[in-house]
Amino acid sequence: MDFLKKFPYTPLQIAVHLYAWSGLLLLIFDATQGNLSPNPIQDLEQRTGRHALVLLVLSLSCTPIRTLFKWNEPLKRRRALGLYAFLYAALHVIIFIDLDYGLAWSRLIQEVFQKPRLVVGMAAFVLLIPLAVTSFDIWKKRLAKNWKRLHQMVYFIAPLVVLHYLWSKKGDLLSLQGEILTPLIYGTIIGIMLILRIPFIRKTFASFSR
Repeated sequence: MDFLKKFPYTPLQIAVHLYAWSGLLLLIFDATQGNLSPNPIQDLEQRTGRHALVLLVLSLSCTPIRTLFKWNEPLKRRRALGLYAFLYAALHVIIFIDLDYGLAWSRLIQEVFQKPRLVVGMAAFVLLIPLAVTSFDIWKKRLAKNWKRLHQMVYFIAPLVVLHYLWSKKGDLLSLQGEILTPLIYGTIIGIMLILRIPFIRKTFASFSR
């Protein structure tokens, strides 16, 4: 018991890191063992993108969990989850640019601007960059109140990521065609997380939890 008390990592902290790295380790294992789909590049793109989306959703859930259950530790893991989400988003983009298009920039730029899903995806990734760079304490001190304003941009980025995912799955919500169920689930979860951040709703749930 004394050893457990002195152990520097909490169960949640361990779980966050294990889950985050599990996606990459499993991907490497499947690639080395030939377990990827007949289109391995597409498989790599989809799996890194999906893991980035899940980690982004988990990072957004930290504040509502704290509000509802008065559990403070998730707020301490929010930065790690956000940085891991950016890591997988960066891998997703690198695979797309390098393995899929072979760094053929002229063809790549032309392709991006011809497909709305790529425009939305690239916009979301570019907007994530300043959030990842300024996620450390030194930037929080330097930017002061502007730090919070900057990081509130994630509320705009998250719906863009879901839209990118929906279009990547050839989904069309208006006609209910294509694979829309999974993107719709992610979108609903993110929508709930964002609604719970509205001040009067947050206060209502906070009082209800008490």
